[in-house]
Amino acid sequence: MSAKVTVKDVERVAELANLELTPAESEGMLQDLNAILDYVAQLNELDTQGVEPLAQVSELKGAGGVSELRPDERNPSLDRAVVMAEAPETDQAFFKVPKVIER
Repeated sequence: MSAKVTVKDVERVAELANLELTPAESEGMLQDLNAILDYVAQLNELDTQGVEPLAQVSELKGAGGVSELRPDERNPSLDRAVVMAEAPETDQAFFKVPKVIER
C-alpha cells in the first residue's frame, strides 16, 4: 500500500496544532499515521453485512456488564478552602497557573 500521508501533511497538521516537530518526530508521526490508515483499510475489508451499527459500545447488551451504567448520584466535592490552601498560587476562588501558549 502506498503512503497516504506525506511529510508535507504531517508538517501542515503540526503547524495547525502549533507543534514544533523535529525531523525524527515528523518521520515517526508519518509512520504512525500511515499505520493507522493501513489498519483502517483492513477493517474496511471486513464483512459487516447484518451487523447492527453502534454509536457507543455501551449499546451492546450483556457485553460483560458494559451496558450497565453506574447510578447517577450526587457526591460531595472537595472543600474549596482546603484545596485552595494547598495550591501554589490562588486568588482564593481559582487556581492561578502560568501562561503556556504564546501567540
